[in-house]
Amino acid sequence: MTFYPTDRLALFIDGANLYATAKNLGFDIDYRKLLEEFKRRSVLVRAYYYTALVENEEYSPIRPLVDWLDYNGFRLVTKPAREYTDASGRKRFRGDMDVEIAVDMLEMAEHADHMVLFSGDGDFRRLVEAVQRRGSRVTVVSTVKSQPPMVSDDLRRQADSFVDLADLADLIGRPSRLPRFISESRAAHDREADADH
Repeated sequence: MTFYPTDRLALFIDGANLYATAKNLGFDIDYRKLLEEFKRRSVLVRAYYYTALVENEEYSPIRPLVDWLDYNGFRLVTKPAREYTDASGRKRFRGDMDVEIAVDMLEMAEHADHMVLFSGDGDFRRLVEAVQRRGSRVTVVSTVKSQPPMVSDDLRRQADSFVDLADLADLIGRPSRLPRFISESRAAHDREADADH
């Protein structure tokens, strides 16, 4: 990763996308470590975290994280998740945050030299291009090391640089809360894959 100490830096975290990517790689994000890592690299101007919240639920598993982020240096952007019924009749929720991310990145372009987008969503390719035209460099953080890869090829090509989340696991991760036998089988699989190369 190329970061300059005097760069004004802004982070844009697509919460659902980052969660799914880290889960696919077998670790959890430690948001305190994430913030510290990027503060160490540049002048962190803002760290945005985007997520949709299911309203009217007595307990939401994401609520403790959202509250912690809100009190610990992140600018939280939320909206209510929309309820719908899928083809098999199950109740589902949808909460796309693409517009909110796009608006904030475009507004921050004049205040940040470097932006880091934590998402692999190909819909962001044109956004990245627009932000670059305004003079900001853009790094995309996602992964190609999962099956299937979690990042759009078009988005990777458009970004000034791409960082695989798997390469940040030691810096910003903590072990997944998967049952031990699953973690051990993944580790054994990784050792075999490394031996094949």
